[in-house]
Amino acid sequence: MKKSVFLAATALFVLSPAVVSAAPVKTALFGFEFFDDTLDTRPQVLAEQAERLKRINGELEALLAQSGDMTLVDLAPEAARIADLAPFYKCNGCEREIARDAGARLEVVGVIRKISNLILSFVLEVRETGEDGRVLRAGQVDIRGNTDESWLRGVRYLVKNRILAPGQPPLDP
Repeated sequence: MKKSVFLAATALFVLSPAVVSAAPVKTALFGFEFFDDTLDTRPQVLAEQAERLKRINGELEALLAQSGDMTLVDLAPEAARIADLAPFYKCNGCEREIARDAGARLEVVGVIRKISNLILSFVLEVRETGEDGRVLRAGQVDIRGNTDESWLRGVRYLVKNRILAPGQPPLDP
């Protein structure tokens, strides 16, 4: 009787998804870019938006790095190429070559669209860096309110409940 309980417990331990995990995948994090439908060009508004974008990209980096699913590659040597090609939401996958050159198998790209001062839409995708740029995981969340806290809540929700949610397809198929 004791032997069967031990074997059952061993089997649960070995098969538990929390115990069995894949190695982190090398990933190029390009982060969120910003598109403003309102075309508000007041200097104070532009400065606030730039600071919020910087803050949530830092939060995105921390969340992905802490997940253990991805190892973020250094894109600093590619800064000039990134600046030349940006914004990536307009270039139809031009960033994949940069990601591959940096040694990444995956890339993370996103865009925040400010529809009004009240409504913003966050879209984030995890794609393979191959020629077809197959999307492995994606998510979108709309937030209400244009504040530091609402932006942070938006990116945290998106990562937790869409990009890193349980049941997602594997990052390293």
